[in-house]
Amino acid sequence: MSTADSFRTVGASSTLEPLREKSGWIVALGVVYVIAGLIALGSVVFATVVSVFVVGIMMLIAGIAEVINAFQIKTWGKFLLWLLLGALYIVAGFVTFENPLLAAAVLTLLLGFALVASGIMRIILGFSMKEGMPWVWVVLSGAITLLLGIVILVHWPVSGLYILGLFLGIDLVFAGVGWIGVGLGLRKVA
Repeated sequence: MSTADSFRTVGASSTLEPLREKSGWIVALGVVYVIAGLIALGSVVFATVVSVFVVGIMMLIAGIAEVINAFQIKTWGKFLLWLLLGALYIVAGFVTFENPLLAAAVLTLLLGFALVASGIMRIILGFSMKEGMPWVWVVLSGAITLLLGIVILVHWPVSGLYILGLFLGIDLVFAGVGWIGVGLGLRKVA
């Protein structure tokens, strides 16, 4: 080991020390995420509704901020534009509370189109990569994303009942496993 490597190890060790001391909390956070993810996967429709409510709350907050910002604008034309934008966000937020399943269906439709577009773009990008680059992985990733988008769209509007909750549950489980891995890894580094 060179002197530079030993300095890097000592520096990394000292910066990881505060995290290492809290590794139990990091593992606990991961366990909470995994449990929440499994609960979401156990009731994907409920998890979908909860995720739509979160989106609705974010829309309300954004709308209120837009309206407040509108009153900070000095010119009349921009004031009306900001006010209209804020009002639109507020109305959309209330619509998600009024009919969360409709909002879930709309969000799922948008997600399906976004995945199809993203998959196509990744496939094009992969095939345009230079020789020697790992283009196969990019094309494979694009194909999976495209296929996922198509499956969502083919099963729409029924997929609107479960897709958002399913994705939320899967994300929580993987995030939890990741945090558990980080916490346990910090213990091993000690």
